[in-house]
Amino acid sequence: MSCILYTRQGCCLCDEAEALLREHGLVPEKVDIDQDEALRGRYNECVPVVVIDGRERFRGRIDPRLLKRLLKHRG
Repeated sequence: MSCILYTRQGCCLCDEAEALLREHGLVPEKVDIDQDEALRGRYNECVPVVVIDGRERFRGRIDPRLLKRLLKHRG
């Protein structure tokens, strides 16, 4: 399962999101939006953004119940 975490330096919500993803067995690829003008324009007010298997699943806080449900239904 692929997991991308769009983040930025100094973002405490991003740190929480990474910890929660790891608790559920995911190893997110972290992408700093401030290193790419297009990503910054797209996600500036939304980080963290979580993409799982190519689909955007969360913006801002991750709902742990929804994450569990998503992972359960993936098999």
